[in-house]
Formats: sequence, C-alpha cells, structure tokens
Amino acid sequence: MAFRPPDNTQRRFYAQAASSAPSTASLLPPSARLPQSVQAAFVTAPPSIRTVSSNNSLPWLLPPSHPPTSSFQFSLSPDPKSWGADLSPNHLEPDDFLHNPDPRRDRKFDLGGSVLTYRGLTNLGCLVFLAVGLVGLFAGYPTISYFTKHSLSYAGGFNIGGINASGQIPSMPNNFGLIDIETPVSAHTATSFADGSHWQLVFSDEFNTENRTFWPGDDPYWEAVNLHYWQTNDLEWYWPDQITTKGGALEITLAQRSMNNLDYVSGMISTWNKFCFTGGMVQVSVTLPGANDVVVWTMGNLGRVGYGATLEGLWPYSYDACDVGTVPNQTYNGEPQAATVNGDPDHGFVLSYLPGQRLSRCTCKGQSHPGPVHSDGTYVGRSAPEIDIFESQITGSPLQGQVSQSAQWAPMNAAYVWKNTTGNFNIPNSSITQLNPYAGGVFQQATSGVTTTNQSCYELSSQCFATYGYEYQPGYTSDSGYISWITNNQVAWTLDAGGMAADSSTQISDRPIPQEPMYLIANLGISPNFAPPNFAALTFPTTMKIDWIRVYQPKNAVNIGCDPKDFPTAAYINQYLEAYSNPNLTTWEQYGQTFPTSSFLGQC
Repeated sequence: MAFRPPDNTQRRFYAQAASSAPSTASLLPPSARLPQSVQAAFVTAPPSIRTVSSNNSLPWLLPPSHPPTSSFQFSLSPDPKSWGADLSPNHLEPDDFLHNPDPRRDRKFDLGGSVLTYRGLTNLGCLVFLAVGLVGLFAGYPTISYFTKHSLSYAGGFNIGGINASGQIPSMPNNFGLIDIETPVSAHTATSFADGSHWQLVFSDEFNTENRTFWPGDDPYWEAVNLHYWQTNDLEWYWPDQITTKGGALEITLAQRSMNNLDYVSGMISTWNKFCFTGGMVQVSVTLPGANDVVVWTMGNLGRVGYGATLEGLWPYSYDACDVGTVPNQTYNGEPQAATVNGDPDHGFVLSYLPGQRLSRCTCKGQSHPGPVHSDGTYVGRSAPEIDIFESQITGSPLQGQVSQSAQWAPMNAAYVWKNTTGNFNIPNSSITQLNPYAGGVFQQATSGVTTTNQSCYELSSQCFATYGYEYQPGYTSDSGYISWITNNQVAWTLDAGGMAADSSTQISDRPIPQEPMYLIANLGISPNFAPPNFAALTFPTTMKIDWIRVYQPKNAVNIGCDPKDFPTAAYINQYLEAYSNPNLTTWEQYGQTFPTSSFLGQC
C-alpha cells in the first residue's frame, strides 16, 4: 500500500495554555531571560511528526495540564553575572574575617597563649584517661593476672576432683576424684573430737569398684610396692598382686608362698607423692585378720616407705632447732651424758643410733635442702615423721585383740621418758586404754597408747568393721598442737604438744606435732620386731579388709597436697629421684651422696 500523508483532521496541536505556576524565566531578571523564539520551540511540534491519540506523548509535546519539571523551574544561566549577585572583590560579606588574616589583630595570639584553660585541661585529661586505660588493659591486667593466679598442684588439690564450696562432688570418669562419689552424703562432714566443730571431707575411697589393681600407674592415688621391707625384718615379700578390691572393700592378703627367698607374700599400699594432708582427721574402717602385724599409718612425704636411702636421717625426726639433737647419736664430744646412759638395754644403754638429722636447721647455706628459710636465714628443719593410725597385736591370757596407736620421735628424751604428766596427755577411758610400757629404742622414741578392740571385728569372728583414726593439729604448744587417737568412734587417748617439750638432760628443744605433709600407708605382714609371731595361732591365707578411708579438715584450714608452699617436697624429690625409685639403695651414702654440712659442728 502506498504511503499517504495524514489529513489535517488527524493532526493535533496544543496551544500553550496560561499557567500560574512559576517558570524559570520568571525567577530571573529581564536581562537574563532567553529569547521568545527559543521558548516557542518547546511548544510547537515539528510538522513531520504524526500525532495520534496516545498516552505516550513525547516530552516536548506536554499537554497544558502537565506541570513543569524541576529542571525547567531552577535552570540558571551559565553566566554568573546574569544571576543578579554582586561578585565584586570589594563587596564585603559577614564571614570575610574568617578568610582574611589581620596581623595586627592576630598578633597577640601569634605570640602564644596559655593551655591552662578549661577546654585545654579537659582535652588533656581525656588523653591521659585513655592512655592509662590502654596501658592498664594491655600491660596492667596481664601483669596482675600473672601474679595473682593460683597454680595447680601435681599431687591433686582442693576443688580439683574434690568438693566445692557448695558441697558438690564432681562426677569424674572412672570415679577418680579426690572424693569418692559413692561416699554417703552423711559422711561429707565430721565433728571434731576436740572442739565439736564441723569439718569437711577432703578425700575418701569407698573401694566399691571390683577388682582394682595397684601396680604403678594403675590408680591415681594408691600404689603398691614390690620389695622386701627389711627395715622391720619382715618375713614376707610385698607383691602388688596381693592387693585388690572385692565385695566393697580393699583386701590385702598374706599367703604362705615362697617368693624371692622368703616364705610369705603379702602387700603394702600407699599414697606417697599422690595424696597428702597436713592437719585434720583420718578415719579408716577395718576388719582385722588376727594375730599378724597389721598397720595402717602415715608418714611425711620426704621419706618413701620401703626406700631406705630416702629415710636415712629423716625418719623419725620432727625437729626445727639447731643443737645437739641434730647430730649423730645425739652427742657431740661425748656430751650430754644423758644420751650415753639409760638408753636401749639391747645396745649398751646408748640412747640413739640415728645418723643425725640430714635436713636440719643447722644446714649450711648453699647446701642441698628443700627449704623454706626462716626469717633469720636458717633453713626450716625437715623430716619424715610417723604417726600410726593403729598397729594390731594380740596379747594377754586369754588372748585379746588390741591396737597400739602411737607416734615416733627424734631426737629423744633421756631414757625415752617423755613429759607424760597431767595436762600433757589424756586417756578418757582407762579401762580399755593404757600407756604402752614400750617407750623407744636406739632408732626411735615412741609415745603410744594400747587400746582393746572390738573383738567381733576380726576375720575369724563376725567380720564386722571397726573404725580407727586420729585427729591432729600440727605445731607446738603455742599452736595448740595435739594428736587424738580414735578407736571404735571414740577418743582412745590424746597427746598434747607439751608432752614433747624441751629436755635439758639431753639438751634438746621442743619437738612439734608433725608439720610435714603426710601420706597414707596400709600393710599386712609378719615381723618379729614388734612382737614375736605366734605361728600356732596363724592361719593362711589371711586378709585385712578396709571398707573405706576418709580424711577431714576444718573448713577454714584445708591443706592437702604433697608439695605445700611452707613444706615443699617436689623439687627435692625430683633432684634425688633415683633414691625415691630404687628400693635397693638402703643408705644415703650408698646412693653416692653425703649429708649437708652443719653450722653446729662448725662446718660452714
């Protein structure tokens, strides 16, 4: 189809309607307005464009009702002179002074001024505050944290597997916490026999897990030994397999079986260097086996039971003075005379065969010593004291079961007679407890009470369990030091620190109630040293059973761990680890070591 131009009737032209809206031209002065011919070009459409009825009109074909756009309303001429503003540099404006320096006006400021204005001080204070804060955050806080942190003991400690402040017990895999989760809630506290105060449980073992073993590394707190206990001339070999748990109790079995040229085999177990306590109360529930030598006892951690080299010169001392009590045989140049007479009748009545206190207060500076140091620069006297929970015996006619509950001491009183006068000891029930007539020998002085036991709580009887233990406060008379031994849940007898006061006859000073961290030991054996064995009354195998063992301390005086600050042991043990690992080293000299030199002997 050929193209035909549209009729005029189809063309639409819009006239520019009058409008009251302001236009760009009305905002300018007459001289700045554009020529009318230019404005008309935006109104008249080009003739070549076909106009049709549509809502999509082109921009320049705006209907009369369409409002002008902002670009039309505020369009300005590119020539600033047409804006009507005075652009002369001589025209003054209100802010000219900000941009026009005046040397005369500014002279006094240019010469300087004071920063001690409110604003200056505020700015300076803010900077100081920020600086102090940043230094405190990145330097002060780490420093404070380092010096106030509490290091953890390798030997276990309160609140690490123990009881927390609210009395809760942690549930640890394999029940390896300091407090056995099977300990009854009623046993989480105990009442002090001395003052009636309530003490808290810090360690327990209920032995309810069956078939436990105690070879090195098997248990976190207990370890059995593999040795001959020659120190007391025992007739058995101690072998770890003789100790296990069965029926809710620890069992130590003594059997008549040859091992290492000995006719018997039994067991000894301890918590040496794993669990120790200083002060408090220890209780143990036991079924006794009969006429054998059964001992449950404690000793200071610097001496390892059965390892003779570690014990020489440390057991059974409890001493912190520098005098003749620290030297060999407790004599110097034949004095004092009281140490040479009225002693052990089996050894020429000599008082002491001890080699002297190896780690005494007389130790010269620079010599090997675990510390700590007194304010006067002398070392604290260190040792491996012994407190026995009980040692069983059967005596009398007819035979009757008893326990000896004692502590061993050095240096010694003249004739081994301690100050057993009124006020220094107490026996609440003399019908079942008496002082032991045995008071000591050349290797130890003993303070001992003998108490009749519950005769039903033996292996060959009803096999009930009886409770034994002791409660103690370390230190001197000024520290209210004491030991109270417990049998059948009652105090059997009490020794006060005054009983071990200074002795002018042997020229020795006070011996404190043991202050060393103490560990637990249990063993079953046969020894002629304590009492002649009655082989006719012995039965084999025979077993000692321990139902449980528990340790309590005052809530405001919890002190557990084998390396306390005031009586450290770890560094010294590590320094001489071979002596603590080899039971065949029986003396310190055999180990290749010498005793430290002594200021009392003039060796410094």
